[in-house]
Amino acid sequence: MRAVVISEPGDPGVLVWQELPDPRPARGEVVIDVVASAVNRADVLQRRGHYPPPPGASELPGLECSGVIVEVGENVEGFRTGDQVCALLAGGGYAERVAVPWQQVMPVPAGVSLIEAAALPEVACTVWSNVFMAARLRKGETLLVHGGASGIGTLAVQLAKAYGSHVLVTAGTAEKVRRCLDLGADEAVNYREEDFAERFAGRADVILDIIGAKYLPRNLDALAIGGRLVVIGLQGGAMGELDLGRLLARRATIIATGLRARSVDEKGVICRGVVDNVWPLVGAGAIRPVVHAAVPLAEAADAHRMLEAGEHIGKILLVR
Repeated sequence: MRAVVISEPGDPGVLVWQELPDPRPARGEVVIDVVASAVNRADVLQRRGHYPPPPGASELPGLECSGVIVEVGENVEGFRTGDQVCALLAGGGYAERVAVPWQQVMPVPAGVSLIEAAALPEVACTVWSNVFMAARLRKGETLLVHGGASGIGTLAVQLAKAYGSHVLVTAGTAEKVRRCLDLGADEAVNYREEDFAERFAGRADVILDIIGAKYLPRNLDALAIGGRLVVIGLQGGAMGELDLGRLLARRATIIATGLRARSVDEKGVICRGVVDNVWPLVGAGAIRPVVHAAVPLAEAADAHRMLEAGEHIGKILLVR
């Protein structure tokens, strides 16, 4: 097979298209002939040398894919060769084939193409596990999504609205604000022009945060009494100062989570939750993958440059 290899830590130019041995399925794994993958912020961090794959995972970048199962190992349940699927990966998606535990494989939801399905696994699993499983967002509550025009943000807006929540977002341009509102957000703030903490003070029952330290004090301002702050990214730094008195006054909770390093069984629980609770909404048209661009897999460097430019809305796909 051919795959995108990180030759050394560095800029997008270190992504090299080369031949590698085909993967074989271990016990409990299937091999997927990849039709499409997608670019995530974690891939950029890995390329720069800051986010190595967990022990035992593929060294290749790529945290999700869609395609067709071509081999099935022993002790695999519910899948067979020829099935059209998408999958949550710990690595290896930037390749023509990938081996993945069957628990992390999901059928392609109704209403989307096999290529479009590559835009869903990472964001759907991230939003479902954090907003609904960890933070327990309930109907009628208010969700604040930072980076509402990102891949995660566009899915979070749609899923929360489908579950009957009031949705607030931050975004960095007027066009991104408009797109978030089009997707169903109730209110949106251009964070370059307005302070979200003042606009949304004391209103957010749940905050989905990709920024981290830079937003910590203002996130507390935005939280409602009993609010839950879920930190899933550190784009604004890892070290911040926390006023515990204000946290106590809010009776608030801070949750910090990751997805990539979780066990296969944990990821399996999340994937089953997505299939049961998110896929029906995709099939009904309440949720649609938002795809900014589709770039040839061999030109992954260009896709990374596009992501780092920060002008995209939704997902950037890599296609065969």
